[in-house]
Amino acid sequence: MTTPEIRPLTLPEVDELLGWAKAEGWNPGIADAAPFRAADQGGFFGCFSEGRMAAGISAVRYGTDFAFIGLYISHPDCRGKGFGRAVWDHAMASLDGRTIGLDGVPAQQGNYARMGFSPAYRTWRWSGRFPALTRASADIVTVTDTLLPAISAFDRRAFPAPREAFLEAWLKPPRIALALLRGDTIRGYGVLRRCHDGFKIGPLFAETPEEAERLFAALAREAGLETVAIDVPETQGEFSACLAGLGFEKGFDTARMYRGTPPRLHPSLVFGVTTLELG
Repeated sequence: MTTPEIRPLTLPEVDELLGWAKAEGWNPGIADAAPFRAADQGGFFGCFSEGRMAAGISAVRYGTDFAFIGLYISHPDCRGKGFGRAVWDHAMASLDGRTIGLDGVPAQQGNYARMGFSPAYRTWRWSGRFPALTRASADIVTVTDTLLPAISAFDRRAFPAPREAFLEAWLKPPRIALALLRGDTIRGYGVLRRCHDGFKIGPLFAETPEEAERLFAALAREAGLETVAIDVPETQGEFSACLAGLGFEKGFDTARMYRGTPPRLHPSLVFGVTTLELG
């Protein structure tokens, strides 16, 4: 057997890795590859054996001192052969000197803790169908290019680092991006995207629970009768109670974990995580 090769992934290879995520039941968006890679074109790695990708990972760098690990998968035919650990070690080395975040499922949190990651908070996935009983209000608008600077500034308060390249791609079709305005001021924004099964909302950032509920309703209405899922920090009790009142059900949980100095944020703004793959 030849020595495995580890290298950055091309866009089609990122799409292939997302196909693996679909097979694992992670239900990624159907058009995630391009905006994901826009976040950091060199931030996705694969371990190749005999010319075939055996394992992959995202190790996306944001700004100068933050990064996020996700999409860590070995192909089922290649597990137990060291390919996954090899691509993990390569990815972590590429992020040396940065605070690194990830969202870990309970079964893996002990492993991540042994690698130096500490839990910050839990996130619960809420899923359901939205009863579209209300009309959208005039102060909730579709995000356009002219709003991007204001959205980026708002996003910076809720996310650990600037991510303009990602947002420029993420806020465009086929995803639906809406912002809540008070005059010319952004009070919150959110994104709805079609997944292989239903839709997901993320991020959902807002100044107050009431504004988050209004944005959520406007986004979820766009899904029609299909299932909508959102990953909500456990600290957002009022918003979670609203979802429960709408008939949404709480599913699996993850833990946001950091290795290095935890970022300084306004956690009260985060009602829905952008994605579990990119933070």
